[in-house]
Amino acid sequence: MSRYIVLDTNCLLQSLSRRSFYYKVWEDFILGKYTLCVSNEILAEYEEIIASHISPLAANIVIEAILRANNVMRVDAHYRFELIVADPDDNKFVDCAIVSNADYIVTEDKHFNVLKDTLFPKIEVKKLQEFYNELCAVDLNL
Repeated sequence: MSRYIVLDTNCLLQSLSRRSFYYKVWEDFILGKYTLCVSNEILAEYEEIIASHISPLAANIVIEAILRANNVMRVDAHYRFELIVADPDDNKFVDCAIVSNADYIVTEDKHFNVLKDTLFPKIEVKKLQEFYNELCAVDLNL
């Protein structure tokens, strides 16, 4: 059963380098082991941050890989839930998770902690390490 996840930009960034401990997150995406849920807003942020932290070429390659992958759910969130007040820019990830009915958001951002107390809509949040461990556990069960 494939998981549907929304991946925060910093978690994606941490997973891109082959030397990164979390490279498995990117590698498993490429292998189709989970479905990445994105919106145009998220893709734009991915591109901007990767271009500024790595290079514009790397950003283009990553975005192209995401756009061509069969295990991507692209959504357009017409309604804004505005659940994160401390950093409204993070709401694009929350809205995407709600619209795509994602299993969870993977993030290290503390602003998402407010979702633990949100009764509706209920959105699970996992740390990058938790998601990584889950991917490893699936591999061990094969």
